[in-house]
Amino acid sequence: MLPTVKLYARPDCHLCDEARRELEAIRSGGTPFILVEVDIDSDDALLRRHLERIPVIELDGEEVSALGLDEEALRARLATVSG
Repeated sequence: MLPTVKLYARPDCHLCDEARRELEAIRSGGTPFILVEVDIDSDDALLRRHLERIPVIELDGEEVSALGLDEEALRARLATVSG
């Protein structure tokens, strides 16, 4: 089963757009995972929790990075779950 990477983002967020592009590049470069995008504007609790921290990236429910993509941390975590 493929790991799931969740991107918490908002429309018109340049950091979110950059993180999305970086995630797609990692995936197209041969590191398989499911990418799920969550618009924090769709849920008041998510908006309050993540507004000042987006983009937030989680891997299988655990936060990997906030305020942008920590590619090294994500790749390391993907390597451990992909085994």
